[in-house]
Amino acid sequence: MAQDTMVKTGTPETVVITERAVEEIRKIKVENKIPETHGLRLGIKGGGCSGMTYVLAFDEKPRQGDEIFEIGGLTVYIDPKSLFYLSGTTLDFSDGLSGRGFVFNNPQAARTCGCGHSFGV
Repeated sequence: MAQDTMVKTGTPETVVITERAVEEIRKIKVENKIPETHGLRLGIKGGGCSGMTYVLAFDEKPRQGDEIFEIGGLTVYIDPKSLFYLSGTTLDFSDGLSGRGFVFNNPQAARTCGCGHSFGV
């Protein structure tokens, strides 16, 4: 892998993925036959009713400029722009009465939409 592709390897002190979320991500990988070597892409993109939406996907390899972390035994790829907006965020998984899905607790979000899938800063 090219030197400029792997900017950093380690654990981001600013992004947390709970054990419950890690378990669900592993389950999704198995159910969808995603190779163990694929990493989790965690990010943001423009869109949604509040301006930005969260991205959760699996990628075969990192993209140029990605920062690469090990979180809960998962390889996680985060591009620098997304890391800026995700600083302080905890990714959790909820299976409660109000719905089932991933929950982003982002202290930088000045506003969120009703469904919690988009945010603004």
